[in-house]
Amino acid sequence: MNAVEKIRIGLAGFGTVGCGLARILDRNRDWITRRTGKDLSIKTILVRDRAKKRAYETEAPVQLTINPDDLINDPEINIIVELMGGLDASRRLIETALESGKHVVTANKHLLAEHGPRLFQLAAKNNVALAYEASVAGGIPIVQALKESLAGNRIRKIEGILNGTANYILSQMSAAGLEFATALDQAKELGYAESDPTLDIAGLDAAHKLVILIRLAFGRDYPLGLLPVRGIADVTPLDIGFAQEFGYRIKLIAQVRALDGRLEAGVFPALINRSCLLAQVEGNYNAVRVEGNAVGPVTFHGQGAGGLPTASAVLADIMSLCREGARPDNTGFGSAELKKADILDPDQTESMHYFRFTVADRAGVMAAISKCMFEHGVSIAQAVQKGDALGDEVPIVFLTHEASASAVEKTVAEIDAMEFIVRPTVHYRIL
Repeated sequence: MNAVEKIRIGLAGFGTVGCGLARILDRNRDWITRRTGKDLSIKTILVRDRAKKRAYETEAPVQLTINPDDLINDPEINIIVELMGGLDASRRLIETALESGKHVVTANKHLLAEHGPRLFQLAAKNNVALAYEASVAGGIPIVQALKESLAGNRIRKIEGILNGTANYILSQMSAAGLEFATALDQAKELGYAESDPTLDIAGLDAAHKLVILIRLAFGRDYPLGLLPVRGIADVTPLDIGFAQEFGYRIKLIAQVRALDGRLEAGVFPALINRSCLLAQVEGNYNAVRVEGNAVGPVTFHGQGAGGLPTASAVLADIMSLCREGARPDNTGFGSAELKKADILDPDQTESMHYFRFTVADRAGVMAAISKCMFEHGVSIAQAVQKGDALGDEVPIVFLTHEASASAVEKTVAEIDAMEFIVRPTVHYRIL
């Protein structure tokens, strides 16, 4: 009987996801060997503090080290898994590993969003893999789906809920009428939000993931710094309530659309019809809707974070690298260098819109606002005036037909300058 080939893993980072990976390897060892024909185990783990107590102790003894060279220079280590996060130290480790001819698996979406094209070229130069299923939407297999299952499609559109923290906050505000700050505190208590949740609530975490999906779907690099991003910190229960009256839910959406050869993309809170699947995604779950010219719309839904779901995606990459005949295809477009995307000017983006104007309670206000919107080409679909709901301040809500972002910006600027406007206008897109 032939001996089973041993695959040894060097793991950088032993936090929530790293412990989850070790747990799955121990729990499912026989099953993993049956699926890959290989014996997978972690040999060495790079940590900051070897004396720190871990959330999980591996069944087999492993070496703990504080020196990255112990992973890079060990000839028995076939694959390096980077789960440290951050930018500088993780980039140096991955670059050195690729240059040393070792395959790398990472969950680091921020690093890939900032430095992905260079790292992909380095991997191609050394004929090794840089795999990153866990970098987008945790346990949802969206990276592999775009690289393989949907590879024959020209992708028309991707839109998704890519941040579980933001989605949990908005879900609690919708279900319980909580203020943003209260829902954020609740998310922190439950471990859904970091002590510093800026990346999540400002939309930046979703932006990192969207940049990665754009490369996979369109074979183009959309620079992170050019991506329009808006977070959820200014969303209020008042607007959530108005949206519900009109049949919508407010969600933080990451979206990219192909429009006549150009890409229109961004991260923003948006109103979504409650009958749509994305509107029904609750709590800390993620969902991605992909529309291809052959397959039509396909929706992926599942755990977007957490130790075991994310570790499951990391392990999927490791197992893929272990299979016979596996060849690196890190971008889904072979080893070709990704060209810069042809980007649609954000001012030309067209969509339906939600406006809430807060005005002094006096005659002629509705007519003045309607006239201004008409003059800028913003056509009104529905309008509601809520009487004295805010005392002397009256909220007026408009839903519009499709209008360009530039027309909307000019409309808001002109109306906000009118003497009857009490507070700045609140505005969201409608999908």
